[in-house]
Amino acid sequence: MVQSLNRWLRHLPVWAVWLAGRIPLALLVSDTALGHLGVDPVRDIEHRLGRTAIYFLIATLTVTPLLRLTRLNLMRFRQALGLICFTYLACHLAAWIAFDMGFLWAQIVKDVIKRPYLIFGMLAFVMLLALAVTSNRWSIRRMGARWRQLHRLIYPAAILAAVHWLWALKVWESWPLMILSVILTLLSLRLLGNARFWPLRAARTGQGRFPLGRGRTSPTSPRASE
Repeated sequence: MVQSLNRWLRHLPVWAVWLAGRIPLALLVSDTALGHLGVDPVRDIEHRLGRTAIYFLIATLTVTPLLRLTRLNLMRFRQALGLICFTYLACHLAAWIAFDMGFLWAQIVKDVIKRPYLIFGMLAFVMLLALAVTSNRWSIRRMGARWRQLHRLIYPAAILAAVHWLWALKVWESWPLMILSVILTLLSLRLLGNARFWPLRAARTGQGRFPLGRGRTSPTSPRASE
């Protein structure tokens, strides 16, 4: 069944993922235009953009464990998922700067210093910005092994983003806690992936890479370590 699904996925264009990634934004724009947001529309806009960014971040992190544990190959779509995540994160930050802070840069700096959860969010943004900027073949060729090391920042960035969300709510809600647990589980799987516990280590090729498509590895998806 997995092999059949992988064959189908090889024919699915990457632009379909980009198209699907626009759906949450389209729904948000529609709800805003129709007045379907809550009593605090600015807060709803910011939170929905932030939540969507975290959901796509988790989807990006899930690609490698799925390949290793089930052989389900979504590596072709990982770059698109990561960039969609960053797009929503940038929109989340832009909404906060424009709607909440009114482009008052001095006040923005004061708020970031005064509220630790904003520092967590800013750190996550800077990390993911570095990953987004280098998510291209030129950067992979230019940076070599350092590229893989840099892109491991996705894990601390994900933890920071989840803590930022949980802290911003100021209450211990079950859903953000569950999201944080999922991220920590994915991080644990990543750490175990360096040891001998993966049941599908035989999926690696002689160079230690996972086969993608017809026995080739994607230049934008080096070793499935992120």
